Amino acid sequence: MFKKLLFPVLLLLSAGLSLTMPGCKPREEELQMSGALEFSADTVKFDTVFTTLRTVTKRLWVYNRNPKGVNVDLISLEKPAASAYTLLINGDLKQTANNLFIRGQDSLLILVRAKLPDNGQNGSPKDYVLEEKLNFRTNGQDQQVLLRSFGQNIYLHDGSQLTGNLTWTNDRPHVLYRGVVVPAGSTLRLKPGTRVYAHAGAALIVRGTLLVNSPADYAPGTAATDTVKATNANIVRFGGDRSGEALYATAPGQWTGIVLDASSHGNIIRYAQIQNAAVGVLVYNPTNASPRPDVLLQNSVIRYISGADVSFAGSKSSLEYGAGVLSVGGKVTMENTLLSDCYEYALLGTGGGEYSLNYCTIANYPAITSVRNTASLTFSNTSADGKTKVLGLTLSLKNSIVWGSNRDELSLENYDEYSAGVSIQNTMLATQLYAATTNAPDKPGLAQPSLNNLIGTYTYNYPRFKSVSAGRSSDYRLDITSPGVNRGAQKVQPLLPRDLLNLPRPDAQPALGAYQTTK
Repeated sequence: MFKKLLFPVLLLLSAGLSLTMPGCKPREEELQMSGALEFSADTVKFDTVFTTLRTVTKRLWVYNRNPKGVNVDLISLEKPAASAYTLLINGDLKQTANNLFIRGQDSLLILVRAKLPDNGQNGSPKDYVLEEKLNFRTNGQDQQVLLRSFGQNIYLHDGSQLTGNLTWTNDRPHVLYRGVVVPAGSTLRLKPGTRVYAHAGAALIVRGTLLVNSPADYAPGTAATDTVKATNANIVRFGGDRSGEALYATAPGQWTGIVLDASSHGNIIRYAQIQNAAVGVLVYNPTNASPRPDVLLQNSVIRYISGADVSFAGSKSSLEYGAGVLSVGGKVTMENTLLSDCYEYALLGTGGGEYSLNYCTIANYPAITSVRNTASLTFSNTSADGKTKVLGLTLSLKNSIVWGSNRDELSLENYDEYSAGVSIQNTMLATQLYAATTNAPDKPGLAQPSLNNLIGTYTYNYPRFKSVSAGRSSDYRLDITSPGVNRGAQKVQPLLPRDLLNLPRPDAQPALGAYQTTK
C-alpha cells in the first residue's frame, strides 16, 4: 500500500522540479571561452592562374575540434577592399564576417576564388605569385590561412574577329574565351613556342589562313642531337584552359577545336600539340566546293579528343562525335603525325575529299574503351546530310600504323564507288574486314602480298608500342622487337628523312609510323 501511494508522489515531485529547474543545453552548444580552430589546409593554392579571368573555386574547411561551441569573432581577408580573392562564407558572399558560432565538433565551409590583375610583366610561364592572409580571431587568438596564386599574364581573345595579318608569339599564353575568327583574306601566324589555351566551348575559326610553326618560322637542325622531343620549347601547344590541372590533363572535350572553313586555304600546322578538344582540326566544306579547304599536318600530335555528348564547365558540345581530324569534303595531308586516344574517330573523312598519310601513327586507346565502336580511320563519300553520295574521294595511306582498342580500325564506306583513288601500302593495320588476299564487293583485300601491308592476328598491342596506358601518357614509339621496324625492302616512296622527333630515318631500315627509334 505504501509503495502504491509513493509512486504518484514521486511523479508529482519530478513534474514540479521540471517546471522550476532551468533547461540544459547540449554540450556542443555550450560556449567555451578558450580553444582554437583547425583548418583543412594551411595554404589554399591556385596553380597557373590566368590573369583577368576568375579561377575555379577552392574549399577551405574550418573545424572546431573542441567539445563545446566557439564564437569566431572575425574572419577577414588581409586587404578586404582591394583583394584579388573573394569569399563565400556560410553561403554569403562577403570579404569579412563577425561573430560566427561553430558548435562543438562541427565545421564551417569557406569557398575561395581569385581573379588576378595583369602585372604588366611578360616572359616566364608563371609570372608572379600573389599571396594574401585570411585572418581568424577566436577567443582572443589570431590564426591565419595563406591564400597563394601563381599568376600568368595572358593575351585574352574574347569572342573577337581578328583583323589583318597577325602574329601570335610566346611571350604570354593566348586564351580563347569564346570563338575567335580569322576572316577570309587574313593570315594568323603562330611563332615557335606559342601556347593557346581555350575556355569551355571556345573555338579558333579560320576563314583565312593559319600558319603554325611554318617552315619560314621554324626549321630544326639536322644534326643527330637536334631532336624535337615532346618537352621542346618550340612546340606550339593548344589545350583546354584547365588542362594544366592533373585532374583535367587528359580529359577530352574541354573546348571545340580548330575549325578551317570552306574559304580557308594554305593552312600549315607543324611541330604542334593539339589536345583536350571536341575536334582537333575540322576542315569544313559541306558543299564539296573546289578548290577544297586544305591543311598540311607535319610532326604534330593530336590526342585526348571527344565530341560525343560532352559537357564541360557548363558548355555542351553540339557534335554527335569527335575526331582528331574531321574533314567534310576537305583536303588533309599528314606526315610524321601521331593521332592518339580519341574517343570516337582519329580521322574521319566524309563527303568526299582528298587524304594523304605518310609515316603516321594512329594509336587509338581512349580511357573508356567501351564507349568506342567506331573505326579510328573512317572514310565515306556520303555528303554531310547523310543522303547524297559525292564523287571524288582519294586516299593514300602508306608507311603507317593504324591500331587501337578495336579489332577493326579502318572503315571504307561505299568503297567500290571510289576504289580507283585508294592506295594502302606498307601499313600495319588492325582489320578483320579487309584482311583477305583478294577483293570482294566493297571490301578491298588489303592482305594482298603486293601491297606489303602488315595484318597480323589482333592483339591489344600487336605493334609493340613502348607503353600503352589507355587515355593517359603512353609511349607510342616502337619497341626494337616490333614487326614494324626495318621495313626498308617494303617502303613506299617518298621517304621522309626525319621522324616525328626530328631523328634520322635511314633509307635502308625505316620503321613504320611516326617514330623511327625507341631511343
